[in-house]
Amino acid sequence: MMMPRPGTLLLLLLAVFAASPSASETAVAVADGDGRQVYIVYLGHLASPGLSESEDGVSAVEFAHHDLLNQVLDDSSSASDRILRSYKRSLNGFAARLTEQEANELSSMDGVVSVFPSGIHEPLTTRSWDFLGFPQTPTEELPLEGEIIVGMLDTGIWPDSPSFSDDGFGPPPSRWKGVCQNFTCNNKIIGARAYRGGSSDGLSPLDDEGHGSHTASTVAGRAVGNVSFGGLAAGVARGAVPGARLAVYKVCWSRGGCGEADILAAFDDAIADGVDVISFSIGSPMPWQYFESAQAIGSFHAMRRGVVTSTSAGNSGLIGGRACNVAPWMLSVAASSIDRRFVDKIVLGNGETIVGASINTFPTLTNATLAFPANGSCDPDNLAGGSYKGKIVLCPPPAKIGHPNDGSGPLSAGAAAVVIVTRASDVAFVLPLPGLTVTRDQFDQIMAYVNSTSNPVATIDRTETTGNPQAPAAASFSSPGPNLITPGILKPDLSAPGIDIIAAWSMLSSPTGNPNDNRKVQYNIISGTSMACPHASGAAAYVKSFHRDWSPAMIMSALITTATPMNTPGNSGWTALKYGAGQLSPVKARDPGLVYDASDGDYVAMLCAQGYNATQLALVTGSNATACAAAGGSAGDLNYPTMAARVEPGRNFTVRFPRTATNVGAAGAAYDVKVEVALEAAKDVTVDVSPRRLEFTAPSQKVSFAVTVSGAAPAEGQVHSAAVLWYNDEHQVRSPVVVYAAEGQD
Repeated sequence: MMMPRPGTLLLLLLAVFAASPSASETAVAVADGDGRQVYIVYLGHLASPGLSESEDGVSAVEFAHHDLLNQVLDDSSSASDRILRSYKRSLNGFAARLTEQEANELSSMDGVVSVFPSGIHEPLTTRSWDFLGFPQTPTEELPLEGEIIVGMLDTGIWPDSPSFSDDGFGPPPSRWKGVCQNFTCNNKIIGARAYRGGSSDGLSPLDDEGHGSHTASTVAGRAVGNVSFGGLAAGVARGAVPGARLAVYKVCWSRGGCGEADILAAFDDAIADGVDVISFSIGSPMPWQYFESAQAIGSFHAMRRGVVTSTSAGNSGLIGGRACNVAPWMLSVAASSIDRRFVDKIVLGNGETIVGASINTFPTLTNATLAFPANGSCDPDNLAGGSYKGKIVLCPPPAKIGHPNDGSGPLSAGAAAVVIVTRASDVAFVLPLPGLTVTRDQFDQIMAYVNSTSNPVATIDRTETTGNPQAPAAASFSSPGPNLITPGILKPDLSAPGIDIIAAWSMLSSPTGNPNDNRKVQYNIISGTSMACPHASGAAAYVKSFHRDWSPAMIMSALITTATPMNTPGNSGWTALKYGAGQLSPVKARDPGLVYDASDGDYVAMLCAQGYNATQLALVTGSNATACAAAGGSAGDLNYPTMAARVEPGRNFTVRFPRTATNVGAAGAAYDVKVEVALEAAKDVTVDVSPRRLEFTAPSQKVSFAVTVSGAAPAEGQVHSAAVLWYNDEHQVRSPVVVYAAEGQD
């Protein structure tokens, strides 16, 4: 998810600048006048793709969907009137307008896994790849990347950006089955579809927001020199895999957000079209149960077909939210900083200098009058008719939910500049007029000056670039764990650059999205876990280009276990619940030494342990042999590359994590173990690993071990942190271990 910017779908800007979350962040489904709303009816595994059609163009799968729905309709309508979409290429289900009673009746029928409202989600550089130590792709590796296809579920794409040129590209891979709807593709962008409601007819995949172009170019943009935003962030803009192909699935719109019915349709198509990686920078403030979440369902079926799904963890860290995309078969990516910051200064009339943040390329504004708005609100309606022309308007946090604090009010009132209170002081925002963001304490300092003189004035400079020696630091807005759906699985998985990232933009949108902002840019600087996610998506595509036979779990493991630890002074106060295994390290992930593999059967066993029943899971897998072991088990038994446990505060505990490592390095490799325990946990926790040496004699050989963690539980809301490190002269394979205290132990 992208950090909020003015005028986009991302209304989390209010939460970052102020203290109150916007009501529009919550996924909702709106009922029509007949009490109907859009529900997704998930039927699980697709026995055979619904491509065999009758004379009227309806497939056998669609007939089955209509027949099922007609069994609960008792009014004059028919299933053909109600069904908006049938999922029939990679998974089985449909979206339809239903009453609550009809939805309840369907949910109790044989063959139905789940029925849930189609909620509305939000779409959550020149330096970032260099900061990760990831060099530009050598010419000899471009053909490898050309076989990789990355599916982008986002706001579309702006194909005229030089980042998406197909110069030198050959035809798409022969296995590609995608199409280009109302869009002219090339050999770089090889597929493009758009989804909105029940039909894709006439819809354009063109990006009129900028978000989708930004994420796509971060994954796979060509190397483009002399890029900057008004002179800031100058250099070469590039993606992780510039030789890879892009397939675009537009599911997010400036009005209406990202509907889950459309999201699931895009997953259904992307998997069948033949993508290798799905990048999903979309989310919500909180996670949803797996079979009540379009992205969890879609990514599960993607995993079964060998497709990696990389997702954003969420932008709700400042308003009490939690990591939102938490299924263990998807990669959840937190945002972190790079070693560059953009700062701006306001110099008050008394000589005091306040250093804030912004992406301000407007000319310096000198000795302008400072004005505090009437009623203390910078809402456009409140400022209308006021005397603010030519002044610097001081915007405190909005008092009411839904009132923007993004500079749009002062701009419409004719202000010369703006100063805005932010809760994310680590982020620089592009504003539609000169200005900067400051902390509440800094704002109070400015107000003290204003109240001390009859003629308060100030000067606002242009933005300057500085270093950031504490990077990588977890982004303030990035949604932390714990995992509220499966407490025994650590989420987020890892961190990637998500603050002040420059990448391609759409010429159909201004850099702020404000309709009164007339600027057009080819490259824009924005922040969010939406920007972190495509860094990981690109790294996954990079690893996949060298290891085409690796499962999604193996690729996830390679990325997670090679991440650079972030338990540094710059992250004081945070733990792996905030930043996961650490900072993404793509070069190391190409050769991880060992991986932790998992199949759909392993995930099914985890779901059994979580309480899903065998009947449901048989529908999901399409196998009548699916059964849940009577002995139970726990989510911690899943062969996951990290280890997490929720324990009750104030009690002693013992948790065990069985794991199996697969050798993807040299045939005769051996690994010794090192256990790292955080200093504050050392007196309370013991971590035992058995055996303490892993020896391999062949590639792909598997060796099992167990990690047992015991001791005194931390206090409520506190964390014991440790790590298990398997190492030899060539590799270090690191798995964070997190034990956290909360009432209601699993």
